[in-house]
Amino acid sequence: MKRSELNAILRESKQFLERMNFHLPVWAHWSPEDWARAGHEHDEIRDNMLGWDITDFGLGEYDRTGLLLFTIRNGNPRLERYDKPYCEKILICGNEQVTPTHFHWEKMEDIICRGGGNLLLRVWNATEDGDKLDSRVDVNVDGHQYQVEAGETLTLTPGESITLRSYQYHEFWGEPEAGETFVLVGEVSKVNDDQHDNRFFDDEIGRFPAIEEDEPALHLLCTEYPPAAE
Repeated sequence: MKRSELNAILRESKQFLERMNFHLPVWAHWSPEDWARAGHEHDEIRDNMLGWDITDFGLGEYDRTGLLLFTIRNGNPRLERYDKPYCEKILICGNEQVTPTHFHWEKMEDIICRGGGNLLLRVWNATEDGDKLDSRVDVNVDGHQYQVEAGETLTLTPGESITLRSYQYHEFWGEPEAGETFVLVGEVSKVNDDQHDNRFFDDEIGRFPAIEEDEPALHLLCTEYPPAAE
């Protein structure tokens, strides 16, 4: 992805969050120069990959297959000094912008439609080696437990949520209401580890984008923080 594209996505997403009255931590608005001056007192942000996360999943078609996330809080299973066992994110899904089929080896998560329109998703059971099963899928929508057919489309309206367990394939996309471009989605989960805990059904999918630097960065992504200033 080009840096200019990332910057445009960030500007548009921040405007959407303002319309939705959703507020981010102050450091969400820092410039790269601010991060260059930040010391070890901000190591939790760096070490646990908090902050902006934009991906086209390596396919080069962000509007069709992409996602913007902001990780607000997270623990770290690989660093003992971080003992939070949970994670919280906010996601912005465009109209029919698909997050491709994947599951997590360890993480269980609640995906919450916060507003702006409906969130549509499909779910499948998976085998231990990553194949999809045709079996009916147990789902839990706000405490309502029932079964759906493999790959059946579910609709979450604003305020509704679904619990997704490990080894449960899922994909989702936005269906904005009239006058909106995006759907605001929350995620509350066990500790998130995007380096090791994602299993995409399509082996060609990548989690983080390659970036072409064609203009200065508006904000750094969670994979780009410089070392702490001494």
